[in-house]
Amino acid sequence: MPRHGVSPGEGHPRSSWETESDRSRGFRRLRLLWIGLAVALVLPDSLVLWAPVGAHPLPTQSHPARFGRLVPQLRNAFGWWNLTCPVCKGLFTAIDFGLKKEPGVAWVGSMATKLCKLLKIAPPTVCQSAVQLFEDDMVEVWTRSVLSPSEACGLLLGSTCGHWDIFSSWNVSLPAVPKPSPQPPKPPAPGAPVSRILFLTDLHWDHGYLEGTDPDCENPLCCRQDSGLPPASRPGAGYWGEYSKCDLPLRTLESLLSGLGPAGPFDMVYWTGDIPAHNVWHQSRQDQLRALTTITALVKKFLGPVPVYPAVGNHESTPVNGFPPPFIQGNYSSSWLYEAMAKAWESWLPAEALHTLRIGGFYALSPRPGLRLISLNMNFCSRENFWLLINSTDPAGQLQWLVGELQAAEDRGDKVHIIGHIPPGHCLKSWSWNYYRIVARYENTLAGQFFGHTHVDEFEVFYDEETLSRPLSVAFLAPSATTYIGLNPGYRVYQIDGNYPGSSHVVLDHETFILNLTEANEPGARPHWQRLYRARETYGLPSALPAAWHDLVYRMRGDTQLFQTFWFLYHKGHPPSEPCGMPCRLTTLCAQLSARSDSPALCRHLVPDGSLPDVQSLQPRPPFC
Repeated sequence: MPRHGVSPGEGHPRSSWETESDRSRGFRRLRLLWIGLAVALVLPDSLVLWAPVGAHPLPTQSHPARFGRLVPQLRNAFGWWNLTCPVCKGLFTAIDFGLKKEPGVAWVGSMATKLCKLLKIAPPTVCQSAVQLFEDDMVEVWTRSVLSPSEACGLLLGSTCGHWDIFSSWNVSLPAVPKPSPQPPKPPAPGAPVSRILFLTDLHWDHGYLEGTDPDCENPLCCRQDSGLPPASRPGAGYWGEYSKCDLPLRTLESLLSGLGPAGPFDMVYWTGDIPAHNVWHQSRQDQLRALTTITALVKKFLGPVPVYPAVGNHESTPVNGFPPPFIQGNYSSSWLYEAMAKAWESWLPAEALHTLRIGGFYALSPRPGLRLISLNMNFCSRENFWLLINSTDPAGQLQWLVGELQAAEDRGDKVHIIGHIPPGHCLKSWSWNYYRIVARYENTLAGQFFGHTHVDEFEVFYDEETLSRPLSVAFLAPSATTYIGLNPGYRVYQIDGNYPGSSHVVLDHETFILNLTEANEPGARPHWQRLYRARETYGLPSALPAAWHDLVYRMRGDTQLFQTFWFLYHKGHPPSEPCGMPCRLTTLCAQLSARSDSPALCRHLVPDGSLPDVQSLQPRPPFC
């Protein structure tokens, strides 16, 4: 496959295991901060538990087990540390007692900060800032939740330490209307119109980015004014970005948007969020609103009259991942963010969409005859949204609303596109399984699903619920604009069955474009955005329908060269230098089949007899942020 001037060895050399140990050292330490703050109030794993581990798949398990993984992590990081079940229950009992005696947050923040510094989990300034940022919201969540000390420790250490059912199973209601017989879309006639949709996600603008600073600083985000200078033996951050735990300067996003000409023209833009940078321990509402208005103005400047349809990312709020359901009122609500979005995006969205955006950050509209677009707020499915500790049962009634929208579209004979930030396979189990049911019920109506969040280039296949063998839909996960962590900047363009009566509106193909940072940062060079690959051409796909992606996964299982091509493109042309062996390959391929969270049955057929005894370990890796 042509490399388009990009080679796996370019940039800073690293192995796949260095991806975790080196590229995300700061966030692994920050992840451990969760223990210190959990001692006070179960600080959201948004900041620390599922911190980025580089673009290398890692196993995930059922929710209590995922929390239980913190204990061995702590033991590895601090050999003398041993958090036992009795100690855990004692600590949380003390928290309950302390909050009843003194319902403020000062003592909680003080204890958490001291513990963070004592364990050297993060630099002292990060400890201090993170605690100050999260403590108010977390005390509010803790006091509103019904989590007992036993349940908290069951969540943290596993079922052997306590019973935990805060995220117990629940179901949305589907209409009594019988499901129509499956009708796969027909290929468009030769010469039929084709639409091009620009897809932007995970821009992560860092207004503090500074060329020449240390890309490997001690903080969780580097290449910034507070990162310091690198040792003389290492280069500093590049002008256009850096292969490290760094986000993008504004000039790189301007370059992306101003250089879209060869990839266009575009009929629409889908933009699935994550606008601010990853300095999540030190962000204010003013910072987040500045990012929202600055980048929205930039998109409008360069895309002009092209309609843009956004979705809410998990980084738009502060504290990060903090999205309370609409029944939370007052200063803790998300109305400050949704109102600002409605104002910034009112030229793109009709009144009906702005109304639900203001309530819950989601909306529906009809961009053209025969097509309904639904933008979901995937933070209500997020494992990292600590507000769901209060109530995780269809927060905001969003899934039930989605069912109503899909049924109405089916009744009209319309097709539907769904956009969102966090992919459904990365969601809380009950939310993910309900969404899976909905997709299966409305497979004839749902023409496309488009997500971001993972920063890498992948997909998730949906199957019929009866046999889990018939592929019926696919969610496309587009790569990020940001370099975080160790990637080239990129964006995606989808070719869609076009705007004409009877159009299927399905994805016909897609292309990914990147900026090769190694070339761009050369002295005197200018940024050149280039097409990295075209999906059907590169993978030999007969179409871009679900069955073709299902077949690709199984072809890659036995074809090493084909998988290495995928692995290269998965990382936007800048993969780890160490090859991805069979366990890594099976884990990666399983993630492409697992559009339903915590569903090992989807991957059993991938595992050759005896190669990996624990199929449970072959689950999608944690999300990046």
